[in-house]
Amino acid sequence: MSQQPPSDSAMEKRTLRKVTVRLIPFIIAMYFINYLDRTNLGIAGPGGMNEDLAMTATQFGFAAGIFFFGYLLLEVPSNLALHKFGARIWLARILISWGLVAAAMAFVPSHGWLYFLRFLLGVAEAGFFPGVILYLTYWFPSSMRARATALFMLAIPMSSVIGSPLSSWLISSGNTIFENFAGWRFMFIVEGVPAVLLGIMCIFYLTDHPRDAKWLSPEERNWLQSKMDAEEKGKSATFHYPVRRSLLQPRVWALSFVYFGMVYGLYAMSFFLPTIISGFQETFGVEYSIVEIGFITAIPYVFGAFAMYFWSRHGDRTNERVWHVAIPLFIGGVTIPIALYLSSPFTTMIAVTITCMAICAALPTFWPLPQTFLAGAGAAAGLALINSLGNSAGFFAPYITGGLAELTGTQNAGMWVVGAAMVAAGIVTLILKSAPAPDKVNPEMTK
Repeated sequence: MSQQPPSDSAMEKRTLRKVTVRLIPFIIAMYFINYLDRTNLGIAGPGGMNEDLAMTATQFGFAAGIFFFGYLLLEVPSNLALHKFGARIWLARILISWGLVAAAMAFVPSHGWLYFLRFLLGVAEAGFFPGVILYLTYWFPSSMRARATALFMLAIPMSSVIGSPLSSWLISSGNTIFENFAGWRFMFIVEGVPAVLLGIMCIFYLTDHPRDAKWLSPEERNWLQSKMDAEEKGKSATFHYPVRRSLLQPRVWALSFVYFGMVYGLYAMSFFLPTIISGFQETFGVEYSIVEIGFITAIPYVFGAFAMYFWSRHGDRTNERVWHVAIPLFIGGVTIPIALYLSSPFTTMIAVTITCMAICAALPTFWPLPQTFLAGAGAAAGLALINSLGNSAGFFAPYITGGLAELTGTQNAGMWVVGAAMVAAGIVTLILKSAPAPDKVNPEMTK
């Protein structure tokens, strides 16, 4: 008796399991190092860097934020290059160049040099995040897109759960091991080198498209490539968003504002949470070592990781996108300023943890929104523009938060601004709804 071919559902389950096991752990590792190298400045600052380089709160905020100028300038061309040359080669280029710059930050003699290398780090990293988001659209159908994005973005809470204590431990160890080389400098070197190694591995490990995947059977390759081609063709035929229209479309710019709001909250927490926890010592009369601050900083992100995965899974299962973004933004926008008015470290950390869970839940459920109408090179351009403009919050959040802290003497005013940005983003999400109506456009706009 001849063997029956597998059903479509069985083929889907088997193929996507292989794709997930093959690609997601490696992508998580890349983003873990990426996010760690981008935000470890938040541990280095109170860990001795601010004192050694004689930096004020405003100067520290500027150093944290200038990274995103490079992002803003090169995000779109970098993602178009990835679409043209392939993820394997282009992501390797990004990883190697940012690893070298991240390690070089160990040798800055002044805050001026720190500004320069932080800007250069943004130039080197431009295109990584939207490149991976685009890469996931080559491998995962829309019905699994939020979960795949959430698995990739688990690197954000992981980098804080693991990275914050690790960075703190490296600073403490460096201070012990080296007599004339500060621990924060040692941390930058140790955390920069893995990016270079992963970049080299990327060349040999990643596969650009399902049709090239020798690690899938011919039947699995053909099924997945046909599935993804059909989805892309359907979006291109329905919405007509090529490169130029994607970059000029008001909806894309509005989605950039939504992403700006959630990223504003994310980076305000990433850069200033260690400083806020350090401030507990004066406010509440407690005392923490640099390693203890690192571990306390990690607590909200443990809960954030669970919220990120299960909320995105619920979004895929219900196929509802708008409220899965808006609800977390409203919750986080309320709890982040409230946290600073509570009466103990414990209650403050509860509010901070809820905020972190809200931000982590909103992040992966956001990206299916632009993916409902962007395809091909238009997706490469549009996703990069959204990420670029949204990540400009990475400059404004630490700079404004640091400036307000220096002006008022507390973190309170800065956190109210964070809350307002997140609530405004939630409101815009509800106004936009899930996708534009299918349209007929001027043929000139589709070129």
